Amino acid sequence: MKWCPICKSERICHKLFLSDDRYGYPGDFTLLRCQYCDHVFLEHEFTPEQLTELYSVYYPRSHFDSDSYKPHAETTGFSAWLAGARGAAFRWVPGAVRVLDVGCGFGETLGYHVARGCDVYGVEADENIRRVADRFGYKVHVGLFDAGLYEADFFDYVTMDQVFEHVVDPLGVLEGVARILKPGGVVVMSFPNARGWGARVFGRRWINWHAPYHLHFYSDRSLELLASRSGLKLIEDTTITPSSWLHFQWMHLITYPKPGESSKFWAGSACGNPVDFTMMQRLLIKFAGFFHSVKLNHLATRLFDALGIGDNRVVLLRKP
Repeated sequence: MKWCPICKSERICHKLFLSDDRYGYPGDFTLLRCQYCDHVFLEHEFTPEQLTELYSVYYPRSHFDSDSYKPHAETTGFSAWLAGARGAAFRWVPGAVRVLDVGCGFGETLGYHVARGCDVYGVEADENIRRVADRFGYKVHVGLFDAGLYEADFFDYVTMDQVFEHVVDPLGVLEGVARILKPGGVVVMSFPNARGWGARVFGRRWINWHAPYHLHFYSDRSLELLASRSGLKLIEDTTITPSSWLHFQWMHLITYPKPGESSKFWAGSACGNPVDFTMMQRLLIKFAGFFHSVKLNHLATRLFDALGIGDNRVVLLRKP
């Protein structure tokens, strides 16, 4: 790609060379930066067949047991603040509204909204959601987001939790969301902040580059352009980062794989698979667990968020 996917500028420069340091998808990937709108994006030209392979073969699909399904619960107070709970888009949705969750995973958010009196819809590409949706009667479209499936001016809220960085066509998605939102309706998005402290400190080993799955990293300027072109208005932009992310970052560094190999953490222990860690890795993992248990990760994460340089952005856009 020789131009910016957001502003179409040809003033593009190289930023980083990346590989799949989680699941071992082969190949090297180039991260580029637009010098006009500061949008950062992965140079990608995946065929539909390659995308299917990327997510079906390499990206871990959980053998989820619907018997253990448990909706997210309300969380408030100091413990919720310390954990960075409001870093999740669904936490910003009030009760008794009509809401669409794009990328609803295994439906924990759907049950959360139902319990609060909402009329809830979901979109999820992973077929595993069918078991939960069928069992609990949730209204879920299995596949990619398609605004044409819904009436215009239909939803009060649309949420995208850690989804917007994956989409191939950000403007097309936002235009579709704007069409199905009621006047005054709000889209709530959370996505990694490539201008935060983590990307600066950890460089190419920052966990949220997550190549080749994460395609876009939005700047203030590129987000403003997308919002205006889709007819939406920015009403909130803040950094609120789950404190667990810093623990995951330490684990990522401790178990960083060789090129072309999968991570012992992401493709192993995090997925419940047995892993043979080295003696040094086991020692460092214990230290990382101790830091997390005494809330040092939590305090550091809250500090970075307070300074506006946290790893996770939460953005709210309203339809006029």
